[in-house]
Amino acid sequence: MVSPGPTVMDLRGADIDSMDLGGVADHVRGGGLAAYPTETVYGLGGLCTPKAVARLRALKRREPEKPFIAVVRGVDDVAGLSWTAEARELARIFWPGALTLVLGDPDGVFPPGVRSPAGSVAVRVSPHPLVARLLAAVAAPLTSTSANVPGESPARSGTEALEVARTLGAGPEMWVLDAGTLPPSGPSTVIDCTNARCVVIREGTVPLGRLRCVLPEIHGR
Repeated sequence: MVSPGPTVMDLRGADIDSMDLGGVADHVRGGGLAAYPTETVYGLGGLCTPKAVARLRALKRREPEKPFIAVVRGVDDVAGLSWTAEARELARIFWPGALTLVLGDPDGVFPPGVRSPAGSVAVRVSPHPLVARLLAAVAAPLTSTSANVPGESPARSGTEALEVARTLGAGPEMWVLDAGTLPPSGPSTVIDCTNARCVVIREGTVPLGRLRCVLPEIHGR
């Protein structure tokens, strides 16, 4: 018997503001995973819980020491992390946007797999409206990792995301939210804000020059 594959929600051309995401929200809250569009590529994710993180890590064949990003609705969702004044200013200016901030998590707000071995968590507020609706429906942060087979390019369409999920061996624990094809985009910019001085780990869509308009002392690696 062939095992059932991922569930596909065809959201192409749908009115995002009025769509019903109750079914996928229940699925995710129950420990399921989802493939969803972001401002850059399609991502894979679930709740930031040990069970869902372990399921996602197994699917992506992810090394334990390499944590997942958390996508959140805003600063209030991660108020328990260590926020420097510089990090707050970056969030105020660039969120929602393709900017990932790495913040300290001294109190263990997030589980291992989202919290790095060094005790930090990478967080972002996505400007994609479907991500915002999904986060509101789930009412909790979600993990995010690019929808790709290790070593291959990330999916830029729902069709590609479904193919990735199938290739990785995903079954009914995965729902694919097909919102069509995303426009070309670079990766998010990643900034380490765990110390007094912020450092750009990866320069992406938000360039260093623009960041220096906000924080002139920010450094690139």
